[in-house]
Amino acid sequence: MTTTIPQLPFDRPGVLDIAPLYAELRERTPICAVRTATGDPAWLVTGHAECRALFADPRLGRSHPEPERASRVSGSAILGGPMMGDPETEREQHAVMRKLLTPAFSARRMLRLREHVDELVARSLDGLAAAGPPADLHEHLALPVPILVICELLGVPYEDRTRFRAWSEGAGRLDDREAAQQSLQALVGYVHGLVARKREEPGEDVLSDLAASGPEHDWQSAALAAALLFAGHETTVTRIDVGTVLLLQHPEHWAALAADPARVPDTVEEILRLAAPGGSGLPRYAHADVEIGGVTIRTGDCVVLAPAAANRDPDAFADPERFAPGREDARAHLTFGHGPRYCIGGSLARVELQAVFTALPARFPGLRLDRPVEALPLRADLLTGGLDALPVTW
Repeated sequence: MTTTIPQLPFDRPGVLDIAPLYAELRERTPICAVRTATGDPAWLVTGHAECRALFADPRLGRSHPEPERASRVSGSAILGGPMMGDPETEREQHAVMRKLLTPAFSARRMLRLREHVDELVARSLDGLAAAGPPADLHEHLALPVPILVICELLGVPYEDRTRFRAWSEGAGRLDDREAAQQSLQALVGYVHGLVARKREEPGEDVLSDLAASGPEHDWQSAALAAALLFAGHETTVTRIDVGTVLLLQHPEHWAALAADPARVPDTVEEILRLAAPGGSGLPRYAHADVEIGGVTIRTGDCVVLAPAAANRDPDAFADPERFAPGREDARAHLTFGHGPRYCIGGSLARVELQAVFTALPARFPGLRLDRPVEALPLRADLLTGGLDALPVTW
């Protein structure tokens, strides 16, 4: 008897659901053999405990000793395959860049940023009100706010947003690897020019901090900053969209937020846990043999960590499919990873999401979708998924 090895990506029912196959596979084993979207072998990790452990395991990384032989995960230029370098170089570079970036995402910097983000959200809501009802919340709120914030934090000219937004979206394409690679190269080249300029005209921003490390690091700094530019707005855009849909499908929680903004932090954590705009998981490569979850991951094997599935693991979360802001176990979610490589932008995402979900229900307590939730198609052609439009009325 032969068993068919499942292939990513799995079919999902709609914008608020992940593929049922994740739960089916997790019930059998928390780590199972799969084929990636490109047909290559990999291990898929759906169990919360196993995913958490492997996020923090130093034996896994983004590099591969033989990149040309490594399994590819998708056609994406961002997370499609291994980065160049070796495990030792990767860890050293990560430590250096993390040290450079930490001040920009410190609690103090985020506290200072919060008031300004509130102003940006208020201004965007003015635009939403002027445009409707009905109006496109994606166009007037979810898209502009994260772009404005990441531009100011990094030191990227906002007037360039049309150009870098096109490159950023292009780099996340799953359906055309060559076009995605060209977009990524254009994005990195653009940021490289900004880094060099910041050395001559520094400001209080991340690019200036990176430029201070010296011209010998400019291309590495540019690649890192381009990744921040991509992740710092693409993922937050999709979380605002899908988080809004999630809340509007639970009007009692929308009303609770409108009445009591103190509920916002807990609600945002539940949105981060449950909203999964897209992506099949995060690829890593084993730098040594790893025994975990009843399997042996061999050196060089591809491992796909699936936070969206781990965040719905009943062994970690009570009644995991239920949207329950304020649940005691909410902060155990793995949306930003875990351990030394915990996403450095997690604090920024929380600032933006808390600002949005404080102001939006208060300003528009009667907000509702302007079309059935089933008619909101996810972008299956993009790494980050998400929506092209979110029509709402009030």
